[in-house]
Amino acid sequence: MTKPVNSNTGLMARRHASIARGIGNAHPVFAAKALNSEIWDVEGKRYIDFCAGIAVVNTGHCHPRVVEAVAAQVPLFTHTCFQVVAYESYVALAERICRLAPGPHPKKAFFMSTGAEAVENAIKLARAYTGRSAIIAFNGAFHGRTMYSLALTGKVEPYKTGFGPFPGEIYHAAYPSAVHGVSVDDAIASIEKLLKNDVEAARVAAVFVEPVQGEGGYIPAPPEFLQRLRALCDKHGMLLVADEIQTGVARTGKMFAMEHSGVVPDLVTMAKGLGGGMPISAVVGRADVMDHGAPGAFGSTYAGSPLACAAALSVLDVVEQEELCARSMEIGERLRGCFHGLAKKHACIGDVRGLGAMTAVEFFHGGDASRPAPEIANALKAEALKRGLLLLTCGNNGNVLRVMTPLTIPFDVLDEGLAIIGSVIDDLVAQGKA
Repeated sequence: MTKPVNSNTGLMARRHASIARGIGNAHPVFAAKALNSEIWDVEGKRYIDFCAGIAVVNTGHCHPRVVEAVAAQVPLFTHTCFQVVAYESYVALAERICRLAPGPHPKKAFFMSTGAEAVENAIKLARAYTGRSAIIAFNGAFHGRTMYSLALTGKVEPYKTGFGPFPGEIYHAAYPSAVHGVSVDDAIASIEKLLKNDVEAARVAAVFVEPVQGEGGYIPAPPEFLQRLRALCDKHGMLLVADEIQTGVARTGKMFAMEHSGVVPDLVTMAKGLGGGMPISAVVGRADVMDHGAPGAFGSTYAGSPLACAAALSVLDVVEQEELCARSMEIGERLRGCFHGLAKKHACIGDVRGLGAMTAVEFFHGGDASRPAPEIANALKAEALKRGLLLLTCGNNGNVLRVMTPLTIPFDVLDEGLAIIGSVIDDLVAQGKA
């Protein structure tokens, strides 16, 4: 019997017929509505959301304060282009982000629409300020899908395959990960090796780093690494750029993940959680760096839209008033406590890690880090979906479960989702699949 066109199957058929193959779908379901940490599909099935739109709805789906702020702006004006006719909410948001960003120095900011745009513009600023052209990033990094942000990205499949050649003078160093046998000393030594063998330090404009690698496997950078990276940049006159697109806005238990290390970057890129679901990104940093560029050098037609600025201001209110940084820490403790308990039962769980609510589980065959098990992570994601839980994987080998709950998730819903994960892993082990 043919499924109705408004079923998941019917809509997926329409999707395949009209949308390019390169746009992926993690789950074969279509949303009808969402609230806080739950999504209902077009067939009425409820799902617990451990994805948050890839760490975007930190304040939950349709937070009343965010919805109210956007609704209040709509009848006033939806677009003027800030570069044509300005509006106060853009200025107020810039002022607020400059106050929140790490460091006591004077800061300035501007807004774009996507994280990739923020990264592209941070590259432009770094080059303009230093007069240098080379950029260092890290293996496993993800910085976006535009050509320069993709060049910075340290993972080929599926992001880079078939799209080269990429812009030049991008160099990748090792990123520290104890479970994968890369120490802080190893990572710093790999940068020193680049500066000895591949590019002179005087040509490097900036080092881009995620304080917790996202797509690379939810790997927190050790504070010592970030501190030594800061010292290395200072020694050679390079800028340190923190990509906080996924880690920012309370995701790791502080407004910015760099705050955990005490390291102050020169520039920070933001997006995802800032808009509460509305598309907005930001570059914020040292005023002397941010002012390199004549009027018109930066901008975009839809960047910092009035709807997104209204949403972002409301998001920052919610983060502060509902104490979401503290709540992020509590969510992370609950997540990792559950996963450490499962790891004691099952050898396939080789590592549990995270910072604040940004938490991951890495699967290996028999606990052997040299034998990654993406099939276990994928089987967990697929079976959890059947039981009403949305999950995503990541990591260079695709063997990492990453958890990105809204920071407003009720604890009974969080526990319900964790119980599903535990029962699925138990069943996979019992069936000899893990």
